[in-house]
Amino acid sequence: MLWSGSPLAAAGFAWPLFAAAVPRDAQGAVPFIAFALVPALIVALALVVDREMYTAKTVALLGVLAAVGAAVRIAGTGVGGVEAVFILLILAGRVYGARFGLLLGLLTIAVSSVLWGGFGPWSPFQMFACGWVGAGAALLPRHRAGGGSGVSGRLGPRASARLEIAMLAGYGVVASYLFGLVMNLWFWPFAVGTGTGISYSPGAPLGTNLASFGLYSLVTSTLTWDTVRAVTTVLGICLVGPAALAALRRAKLPAARRTAHRADARR
Repeated sequence: MLWSGSPLAAAGFAWPLFAAAVPRDAQGAVPFIAFALVPALIVALALVVDREMYTAKTVALLGVLAAVGAAVRIAGTGVGGVEAVFILLILAGRVYGARFGLLLGLLTIAVSSVLWGGFGPWSPFQMFACGWVGAGAALLPRHRAGGGSGVSGRLGPRASARLEIAMLAGYGVVASYLFGLVMNLWFWPFAVGTGTGISYSPGAPLGTNLASFGLYSLVTSTLTWDTVRAVTTVLGICLVGPAALAALRRAKLPAARRTAHRADARR
């Protein structure tokens, strides 16, 4: 159920790789493409919020963390590439699960966009992209301290905690660059004119457009905004991650606890 709305959203992001042509009035088409994501957003919200997410504790914690994330995002507005909100999404998604992480990403962007006045055609794309960042952190492998078999089973509590932080920091780097790529992808045909080495070519082979898109992303965001975002995320996770994970786990939700028990049972 978690990913039911995501394929529709992914199609909205990736349309330049499969569309045969760009509308004549390309800039005017941007709101319509963004509007096409609304059904996917509604489906995702309806299916993610099942009975395990209806508890008062879950709603309260989700609201508090979304408010914190919105404040952090607004505070970083105007500082190129600094996305400290990724730290919160990754840590909360890791502790509370993929559904919670997805909802937190969606709500954080929605709340911050409304309060900041920055809601626009890009907002639904940011909501899904940040939701995927939070959900992805929950899908990373989990390591048990002490007991068990294998390398992870022989780790002590401190070594296991350090390994988890290192893994989350590495995920933060990957998520930072992937976020930049997917956010570039949907808007790329509208960002530059035609006839350049980084332009979208309607009807061109997939490989040609991928090469142009890769160069476009490299020169416009990968080497700048995305790298700053990755560095910020890694530093934040390394500095506040251990204490934040411990604090979040003290308020562990029933749904997250059951998910952890099921994961242990599978092992």
